[in-house]
Amino acid sequence: MHESGENYLETILMLKEKNGSVRSIDIARELGFSKPSVSRAMSILRGNGYIAMEPSGEIHLTDSGRKRAEEIYRRHCLLTVFIKEVAKVSEQTAEENACRMEHILDQEVVDGISRFMQERSSEGK
Repeated sequence: MHESGENYLETILMLKEKNGSVRSIDIARELGFSKPSVSRAMSILRGNGYIAMEPSGEIHLTDSGRKRAEEIYRRHCLLTVFIKEVAKVSEQTAEENACRMEHILDQEVVDGISRFMQERSSEGK
């Protein structure tokens, strides 16, 4: 899956948790994209089995879509904390960089960062 698809899934997950329901217009507003761009992306995600759409326009993550969105979100949170605590940068800078990094790191690297953060936490640092 491409970075843009992952961003859409993560956004759907976050909007669903925040608002209780998600429509294309919500995604367009959140990401600052046009409605046609979001509609095209939703069509691709639906075709790949990551989302389902109600006749009313409400968007739901499928089981595989939710699993992928949660994986991406976990990476995002881990990287945000890692960057903020280790690089000692602002929350905003950490968030922005984590958002870009979450899509390109190999799982082995993410696992290593996770181990590092767990060890650091258990040492009380």
